[in-house]
Amino acid sequence: MGFGSYDESEQENQQLDMNDGDDAVDADGGTHEGTVEFDNGASNDELLDRLQDIKDD
Repeated sequence: MGFGSYDESEQENQQLDMNDGDDAVDADGGTHEGTVEFDNGASNDELLDRLQDIKDD
């Protein structure tokens, strides 16, 4: 077989066993119910001035 070639019979005979729950992903396992607060101590004007300085550079 050349690069990019495949045997179509192999593609037709593939089956996935979706009943095996051992390898399943727990989509709700990482949920977090709470709040997050962040205070950097700078006012909005100070942050906007800093952003403008970064853009000017």
